[in-house]
Amino acid sequence: MLRGIDNRHRHPQAAARRVLRQEESGTPEYIRRSWLRCLNQYHLDPKSEREPYVLPRQERLQRKESNHDLLALADAEMAHLYHQLAGSGYSIILTDRDGVLLDYYGDFSFRNAAFRTGLVLGAVWNEEHGGTNGMGTCLVERTPLIVHREQHFFSRNSGLTCCAAPIFDHRGELIAVLDASGESDRAQQHTLVLVNMAAQMIENRLFLHHFRDAFVVRFHSRPELLGTWGEGIIALDGAGAITALDRNALFQLGFSTAAELLGAPLERVFSVSLNALLARSQRKSFHPLTLYDARHGGRVFGIAQAPQSKRGAKPHGALSPAPAHLDRDRGPLEELDFGDPVMARNIQATRRTLSREIPILLIGESGTGKECFARALHASSERAEKPFVTVHCGSMSEPHPPAEAAAAAPAAVTLTEQLLNRFLQANGGTLFLDDVGELPSALQTQVLHLIEEHTLPSAAAQEPVRIDVQLVSATRRDLHDKVQRGEFREDLFYRLQGLVLTLPALRERKDKAAVIRHIFAQESAATPAVSMGEDMVDALKAYSWPGNIRQLRNVLRGMIAMRSSNQLDAGCLPAEYGAGEVRTEDTQSEQAQGLNPLERAERRALLHEIELHQGNLSRVAQSLGIGRNTLYRNLRRLHISLPVRR
Repeated sequence: MLRGIDNRHRHPQAAARRVLRQEESGTPEYIRRSWLRCLNQYHLDPKSEREPYVLPRQERLQRKESNHDLLALADAEMAHLYHQLAGSGYSIILTDRDGVLLDYYGDFSFRNAAFRTGLVLGAVWNEEHGGTNGMGTCLVERTPLIVHREQHFFSRNSGLTCCAAPIFDHRGELIAVLDASGESDRAQQHTLVLVNMAAQMIENRLFLHHFRDAFVVRFHSRPELLGTWGEGIIALDGAGAITALDRNALFQLGFSTAAELLGAPLERVFSVSLNALLARSQRKSFHPLTLYDARHGGRVFGIAQAPQSKRGAKPHGALSPAPAHLDRDRGPLEELDFGDPVMARNIQATRRTLSREIPILLIGESGTGKECFARALHASSERAEKPFVTVHCGSMSEPHPPAEAAAAAPAAVTLTEQLLNRFLQANGGTLFLDDVGELPSALQTQVLHLIEEHTLPSAAAQEPVRIDVQLVSATRRDLHDKVQRGEFREDLFYRLQGLVLTLPALRERKDKAAVIRHIFAQESAATPAVSMGEDMVDALKAYSWPGNIRQLRNVLRGMIAMRSSNQLDAGCLPAEYGAGEVRTEDTQSEQAQGLNPLERAERRALLHEIELHQGNLSRVAQSLGIGRNTLYRNLRRLHISLPVRR
């Protein structure tokens, strides 16, 4: 047991003046706080010549035994850090949570000073015994810091410079401090950086060792940094539920505590199941894979690993609805298959054409997930590590009255340059032309040229630039009608439809319940305590969802935000969604009679968006991802008239 000390400082006024001098000279605030603790809480004397306290031999042995894993896993990092700092006069020190020195890599030039100041095995370096110092002050402040020469409380330590960093366990508890101490004339910031990196590598080793019998997902925003000190690590149990996250994972995912995610499936974090990620990692020989943040859509790179005792096995109680014998074939595209036969055929057809660079045309109502499908297609292809670039064709169409045609000419040139730049940005990757039917005629010609020639025109670059993109287009309506009316180039139309896929409306899907649960899991990622009753699922299934998955996502997001308890049931549904009925007063109006079924559904969805945003068309356009001019054209096309504001 550590014993207390009975130093009564004999020079309080001199010590206080020293604190003030350090404050005035720009000394860090944590040094001032530590000095005040040493004076007022521990009653230490800065001039004390009392020898440092060293634990008895038996207690030293007990502490080494209780910290066996820490010492074994830290040794390699300490040795590596020592070699990084070789010749600089620093020694590498590891203390436990009480500040007891457990291990030591010493520089021969520093050995005498180390013995003189008490940097020996078993020495106690918490603030109560060692005053202000790197190891003891780091234990209190819980952050990397430097204590330089005269900043030490005890005068006998004023020749030292200490760079210390904390080490936390999987529960977030501080268990050790890594320190580099030496007789340096300067406080070396780069030394502190190296110490902190080594401390986090020790943390990672401890985390992986503790969860060696669990499933583990490791990720980073940069693929080359996977496996380094900055990677995030998530541990999951055999059922695919999250059991722990390290602090790097929490930071990169934007969560403050692990409790926010404990017990949640991996889909709360990434848009992929554990089974699928394990299978993809094995297929790619554990090279970094592209993952997408389930909440914000951000991209990271990661791998999944099975427990050490079961490398190559799959988790029991898999979360994926697909049969186990298909797990090894599941990827980002297959993650969109929840049991609907139309979606299954779309995915199979896409898989067969991925490596053949065939243009793909996606047809579906607004909100059916066309861009999501395109992103999954990209992530499943060999282009996954290259850019995915979206062009919102509707926002590039700006009609002008005849009198303004001449003044609009420069804008047309700008739009062309914008389009060419987007092709250039997507080079090597995937270009997604959203709402391609709204592409202006002049730009249709440019797209056709790029598809056929695979090069940028000379005006866009000093030398011809070869363009290699996987082209995916999307439309909400039949382009053939626009071709017949002369609004869309026929030759471009046939070039775009190498493979035509129709994404089913949510009301037509056979897997509606699974889709509802999946979207709910994504939207409740930040609040894993929220659950959804079966009556809620049944009520959501009964609704027709004219706005499709986008509308479903918005409704679930609103209910989660406005909930009065963590259990959502059918009573939480907004009034207009009750009893599974769609409001039909506009559907049978005189203006809607001339529309086909797809246009009527589109009309209902747009009316709902307008009501949702209380008639604010700017917000409606922003929500739909289109320009205001495109929105006005859609209002006219669907015979929607709005009351005049007074």
